[in-house]
Amino acid sequence: MKYPLALLSILLFQVMNAQVTPAQKKISGPVITGYGDTFAVAKTDFTTNKGMVFKPVFDIAQGPENPEDVNVYFNTVARFLNMHVNAGVPLKNLKPVMVVHGSAAYGLLTAEAYQEKFGTTNPNLPLLDQLDKAGVQVILCGQTAASRAIDKNKRWEHTKLVLSAMTALIQLEDEGYRSISF
Repeated sequence: MKYPLALLSILLFQVMNAQVTPAQKKISGPVITGYGDTFAVAKTDFTTNKGMVFKPVFDIAQGPENPEDVNVYFNTVARFLNMHVNAGVPLKNLKPVMVVHGSAAYGLLTAEAYQEKFGTTNPNLPLLDQLDKAGVQVILCGQTAASRAIDKNKRWEHTKLVLSAMTALIQLEDEGYRSISF
């Protein structure tokens, strides 16, 4: 009976004195700077196909509770781009599309419309501009726009309007896109 207790004491001592590995450092960019930080993953068990064309459609329906915060799901699109380019996937092989509806639609308001609605600047606009430069399509649900009175003059200039989010999601999936929902 002495040995199990001794073994437990040795194991406890080793755990208490073990060196804790510091958290990995976040990587910023290279496609979207200031947003979409990621971590390098040194060794994976499931290999990323660097020659594949990735066609995700991000189904984004939630806006942040605090209007001063960037929409975390818009930021996820930046993470998708940065992470894959950092892993060696060419940017030309990344074709993300954002389908925005629900409360997330307010993140697509112009600076003026956002200021009028929330009394603060739209924190999403710098990120949206970078996403646009990286080739990301941003599609707004027409039903959401109509129900929330987000007409053309209130929308970020690169927003594409569709009949409904459902319409866009079905059509994009028929074009080989794969849905990522939040």
